[in-house]
Amino acid sequence: MEKDTRPYIPWQLADDFMTAVFVKLGVPEPDARLCSDVLLESDRRGIESHGCNRFKPIYVDRIRAGILNPVTNITLLKETPTTAVLDAGDGMGMVASKKAMELCIEKARKYGMGMAAVRNSSHYGIAGYWATMATKENMIGITGTNARPSIAPTFGVENMLGTNPLTFGIPTDEAFPFVLDCATSIIQNGKIEYYARIGHDVPAGMVIGRDGAELTDSKQILKDIRSQKAALAPLGGLGELFAGYKGYGYATVVEILSAALQSGLFLKALDGKDEDGNLRPYHLGHFFMAIDTEAFLGAETFKKTCGDILRQLRASEKAPGQSRIYTAGEKEYEIWMERKDKGVPVTAAVQKEFIQMRDEFGLTEFRFPFES
Repeated sequence: MEKDTRPYIPWQLADDFMTAVFVKLGVPEPDARLCSDVLLESDRRGIESHGCNRFKPIYVDRIRAGILNPVTNITLLKETPTTAVLDAGDGMGMVASKKAMELCIEKARKYGMGMAAVRNSSHYGIAGYWATMATKENMIGITGTNARPSIAPTFGVENMLGTNPLTFGIPTDEAFPFVLDCATSIIQNGKIEYYARIGHDVPAGMVIGRDGAELTDSKQILKDIRSQKAALAPLGGLGELFAGYKGYGYATVVEILSAALQSGLFLKALDGKDEDGNLRPYHLGHFFMAIDTEAFLGAETFKKTCGDILRQLRASEKAPGQSRIYTAGEKEYEIWMERKDKGVPVTAAVQKEFIQMRDEFGLTEFRFPFES
């Protein structure tokens, strides 16, 4: 494996800096701290497509463009003992998501299960952050979100569905929970953005053009997806040979749950543009669920059985040439163990953005290790 030569920023420094930038943009300090933490959690887990790489283009630029409200005014539209529907007012998706999952956990603690839907929201960061909120309470966490259209249906070439993650967090008796956090596309926009930043092509078979051709130029793909000239393949790939219809089906499930439970926008209506082509808020929808394992045969019994399943999977016979089998959440935990004392690695593009924002917002108290 190629050695990572990127410079590292201490976690606290990165957190303080991004929080300070958010505050300069009008985000209240507690909300700014949460948003920064969600971004850094991606980098802690090694999911760099959703970490510091997305700070400026997805959050800073959208606030400045007027399509993301820095102050999140949450409205409770409907509530029952086990469900809730929230309106995020086109504010910070992370802030609305924290409120929603807190409600789910509170309801699950009383009634065994809780579910919430959010409307008029924005990008909510790494989905696993919200699922893990539940695992910390010995609960199963489930979440999903729709997104701007980028996946083509099986046998189609038009971008219709978002990358729509379907995410599960499950508590175990191990040092880390089981967390399955992945898009229902074979690749997600954030990964393509990351490839474009580091100058790598996208592997063939993951993106299709309107003419049916497979595309690989990451920078061009980002432009073509935004102009609806290209689309991502669903999980499984193009066509039916490797069961791409399964990814297409799960992406549709997430779209339905994200939109129909809160009567929100869906598919092409989530492209972030009005009828005249002007930028507008994305009006995304999310759903969250918490299931209290204590409500069944007890949390400790559940976690022990879950851990036994995972340990037996990892101990099963390896394929020739392979030394190890992983379960979901294990690699992310090991990356955190490796990075916790080193800090967050930053690409040249992120270094440039941090310096630019530092200077632009007059945050002269910040100096980064890569500047020496």
